Amino acid sequence: MKVSIAKKHTEGTPLAVLVPKNATTKSLAQFPLTDYEKTYVAKNLKSESKTLDLSVLDRKKYVIVCDDEKPEKLRSAANTVCTKLATAKKEELTVFCDEKATALTFLEGLLLSSYKFDKYKTEKPSKLEKINMMVGGLKISDMKSLGNVCDSVFDARDWVNEPIQELNAERFANLLHDKAVELGIDVTVLGQKQIESLKMGGLLGVNRGSVDEARFIIMEWKPKNAVNKKPIALVGKGIMYDTGGLNIKTSDYMYDMKSDMAGAATMAATLFAVAKNQLPVHVVVLIPATDNRPCGNAYANGDILRMYDGTMVEVVNTDAEGRLILADAIAYANRYKPQVIVDAATLTGAAERAIGKYGIVAMHQDAAETMEQIKRAGDEVYERIAEFPFWEEYGELIKSDVADIKNSGAGPHAGMITAGKFLAHFAKAPFVHLDIAGVAFADKSYGIYGKGATGFGVRLLYRWLESMCK
Repeated sequence: MKVSIAKKHTEGTPLAVLVPKNATTKSLAQFPLTDYEKTYVAKNLKSESKTLDLSVLDRKKYVIVCDDEKPEKLRSAANTVCTKLATAKKEELTVFCDEKATALTFLEGLLLSSYKFDKYKTEKPSKLEKINMMVGGLKISDMKSLGNVCDSVFDARDWVNEPIQELNAERFANLLHDKAVELGIDVTVLGQKQIESLKMGGLLGVNRGSVDEARFIIMEWKPKNAVNKKPIALVGKGIMYDTGGLNIKTSDYMYDMKSDMAGAATMAATLFAVAKNQLPVHVVVLIPATDNRPCGNAYANGDILRMYDGTMVEVVNTDAEGRLILADAIAYANRYKPQVIVDAATLTGAAERAIGKYGIVAMHQDAAETMEQIKRAGDEVYERIAEFPFWEEYGELIKSDVADIKNSGAGPHAGMITAGKFLAHFAKAPFVHLDIAGVAFADKSYGIYGKGATGFGVRLLYRWLESMCK
């Protein structure tokens, strides 16, 4: 996508004009509209963002009535314009606005809506390729910073959309390694033998049914001017494909399981956005990666796994594999004595059933302040957090008769919370758990997120880390 600052609008190029909701015919004098259009717009102002389509034949013109108190409406309006342009097979747009913050929010909506995963399409679909910004006070640096975050969202979407035949644990690790080196991020990739030497029983156990080796990826961004004395540890679930193991998934439940590494994609993409924009915050990202298959010597119900920290875990469901590999990574994160450990994972169907596609299920252990900061960031970017209780009694549901704990709670109740309790057992620092099962992958087009991988969570975590630097 090419985004540039323009001084004038080229006739024939589609135009989007952003006007405030309190505009009048007189105040619209500076806007590139005809007198008739100014009068029409002034009569049709509403109290929230709305798109007025003033297109005539092949001349595409859209007026967006803006409410700065509802930025998500503005992003949605950008999605509407992007959809209309794609239908008309128009690949360029000029945006006129007299307020920088409003223009950047609209631009964000355009960028995120323009994404298409068309790598395997012989005939590529039409999409927005060029945006000209006619905005007073707007700087190239403003757009570059926003573009870097959106590009990282696209990275996450690309990785999640890739089929397992193209992106297994080894290839994903190599991809992240090369990208990290390019951005000046310290990176170490541990292979099978090194993982075995660390005795990461969760990652090794899940990997037993796969012909592909597991990987454990460690990335660290530590600028000299970091604002935090202790690092932030971000842990992402990297199940490259999930069949459910011997508790194999049925019917269509396996269709989108290439998305079970969305947590890993989210954390890696967030770190890359931090590095691109040179945020002065010390961040460590840990990604355990494997697929979960019912092949060979696959782990089975009744098995007992010795985790990295020595905890003995009884397996009662091989489709509760994500928490096993995350547990090893969270236990490993303790080595850094972090300020807080945050994980992101497509962990439970219970989370999706609880709140659907509208937000992230979250809970915390001794991290109330961090949780409030992440909630605030989520509200700002409209990737919202629904905090669930984390009462001590939920821990009773994962107690085992034959081991220290078991990898799934008793019965169908509070599954997202008992999964979180399992993970919290391994955290020796303040801990926040983000279950992104409901938002990571969309089975049909959904606003600025489109269909398929959404990249949901990257903007949220970036905004939180950015807020720490201000």
